[in-house]
Amino acid sequence: MGEAVTGGHAVVTGASSGIGAAIVTRLLDDGWAVTGVSRTAPDGPPQGYAHCALDLSRAGRDDIRAAFASARPTAVIHAAGILRVGALGELDADAGAAMWRLHVEAACLLADAIVPTMPSGGRVILIGSRVAAGAAQRSQYAATKAALISLARSWAIELAPRGITVNVVAPGATETPMLLDPERAGVAPRVPPIGRFIKPEEIAALTAFLLSTEAGGITGQQIVVCGGASL
Repeated sequence: MGEAVTGGHAVVTGASSGIGAAIVTRLLDDGWAVTGVSRTAPDGPPQGYAHCALDLSRAGRDDIRAAFASARPTAVIHAAGILRVGALGELDADAGAAMWRLHVEAACLLADAIVPTMPSGGRVILIGSRVAAGAAQRSQYAATKAALISLARSWAIELAPRGITVNVVAPGATETPMLLDPERAGVAPRVPPIGRFIKPEEIAALTAFLLSTEAGGITGQQIVVCGGASL
């Protein structure tokens, strides 16, 4: 079993904004090479960053396998996400399917394409949500995030002999564009008990720790960062 890889090559989805962008910045600062996956590339990409223009809400198995055919990253962080809300009686099947494709199916396709050749000691991190336990008017979104926990636990036991860890980082309300998304009209975010929203940099810091050698014994877990909102 190899030691956890630090300062390696990470693939980060949702890299153009929000939590994904914060993770990219943190990993580059920590000396990682980063391949960012999103529909649009950042302006003036920093040193160490390569962009993969891919719409994960539409990409199929062959698209993802082709994009990473020559890659052998040491970490995969799936941070791409969308939020659509709706009360019972008003659920939008298309919105539910879109969230499932981006959150769950894309995670499966990425892992299936990348993890089999990942070196021992690699890392897989899925960005979930504290509402995976359930939340009014967010049932479809919550279901997709709950599915990530099952994926992580299943993959964690499968990959443990190779020293590859798989975990879910589950933020509460975080200062990202999603917080002000007009698609969540009528379901306003609640300020956590700590008196402020979670910062994307805090999620990035936890993600960086889970990539480290010191976190090699943590696998199959959901770590909630909610500022006390789950208490």
